[in-house]
Amino acid sequence: MSDVITVNASGLSCPQPVMLTKKALANLSSGRVEVLVDTATSRNNVSRYASNKGWKVSTEERDGGYKVILEK
Repeated sequence: MSDVITVNASGLSCPQPVMLTKKALANLSSGRVEVLVDTATSRNNVSRYASNKGWKVSTEERDGGYKVILEK
């Protein structure tokens, strides 16, 4: 597996976390992307977007926020 791409969207309000995720996934056909967010709404929106694009989604709570892990 290639390197992990980390997208730090903490402190940003929607739709910015989804837009940053979209940009990170734009040229990837596979790999692992970790998106850091600090609200449940951002976690849910990023998860839904990635899932609709065919990515496997899992989440972890971390440091008062969330890590959304996208794999394909």
